[in-house]
Amino acid sequence: MFKINDNYLKLPGSYLFSTIGKKVKEFTTNNPDKEIIRLGIGDVTLPLAPVVIDALHGAVDEMADAATFKGYAPDLGYEFLRQAIADNDYKARGAEIAIDEIFISDGAKSDSGNIGDIFAQDNKIAVCDPVYPVYVDTNAMSGRTGEYLVDSQKWSNVIYMPCTAATNFAPELPQETPDIIYLCFPNNPTGSTINKDELQKWVDYALKVGAVIIYDAAYEAYISEDDVPHTIYECEGAKACAIEIRSFSKNAGFTGTRLGFTVVPKELKCGDVELNKLWARRHGTKFNGAPYIIQKAGAAIYTEEGKKQTKEMVAYYMENAKTIREGLAAAGYTVSGGVNAPYIWLKTPDNMTSWEFFDHLLNTANVVGTPGSGFGPSGEGYFRLTAFGTHENTKRAIDRIKSL
Repeated sequence: MFKINDNYLKLPGSYLFSTIGKKVKEFTTNNPDKEIIRLGIGDVTLPLAPVVIDALHGAVDEMADAATFKGYAPDLGYEFLRQAIADNDYKARGAEIAIDEIFISDGAKSDSGNIGDIFAQDNKIAVCDPVYPVYVDTNAMSGRTGEYLVDSQKWSNVIYMPCTAATNFAPELPQETPDIIYLCFPNNPTGSTINKDELQKWVDYALKVGAVIIYDAAYEAYISEDDVPHTIYECEGAKACAIEIRSFSKNAGFTGTRLGFTVVPKELKCGDVELNKLWARRHGTKFNGAPYIIQKAGAAIYTEEGKKQTKEMVAYYMENAKTIREGLAAAGYTVSGGVNAPYIWLKTPDNMTSWEFFDHLLNTANVVGTPGSGFGPSGEGYFRLTAFGTHENTKRAIDRIKSL
């Protein structure tokens, strides 16, 4: 008889955003006259930039002509996109990344989960707490996290690195030595960042203990402060200890078209084995790339007009972040984030739990956010709001919250 992967049975409840969706659906069914404003799930709302639309149309026309038709994409992705990434995201920032160290995929979420395929099951992971739940959930599915401890809401074989107000919501180096370290800056959900000197400490630590850093830089386009690095490869030695994951979803609005990439440098080795070769083998066998049409659209954002339109999109959302941050602060809430990231992290009032505040906002202000506890134990008592709405709805949502 067939057997299942019983690691899935250890996962607590449902996925965070599925729970939110069910709660919102139940509320709207019972209150059809209420208008919901959603500042919860980090989906974008602006349409794709004109330069991207033009590229999509052009690529579709190519697919209609036998002379320019494209079938399966190359395993690593088309060279025109990988070269644009190498030149603009890395060389322009002083980091030399070769195009065969760049792997195009259908998004950062996929790569965040799939990267674990090249690591042994008995590796011990360290994660920021709170953090994007995909890191822990996918390692739990692979049997790497031990048992789920209901009372503490932690996994027995995971090193949690608390990110609290006392540390400006940034992690400190762990006391217990990990094998794999997950870092996300600008951070989701807290919006926190660290400067280059602080990130260099993590690189030095990983090199010292023989750990690998999985660095999620999905929100680097939102960085506004000069001392915050846009890539971990700005740090000396990072190519020997770090894998970087990027996304086109939030900087260019590709949440519905799906595009991302992962950088695995050839210098990163386990003994004599290059992780670049392992990931290339995985990519070739369990393909999660993006089709030609989408890769052409991705390349368009690296044109001069594409860069301009992308910056305008990011600026639009950061104006929303300012509206949320300043509006809530004026109303007496304790808030952080929203400066280098499209997320605002607020302390729940009146000792409410994260889910109590979720229900309170939904029922009284008809605003949807994300409970901080869904991102890890240290997220309890906090709440995340996203800037990915329209100016009008963002202002209305904050006015509603301020009136409570």
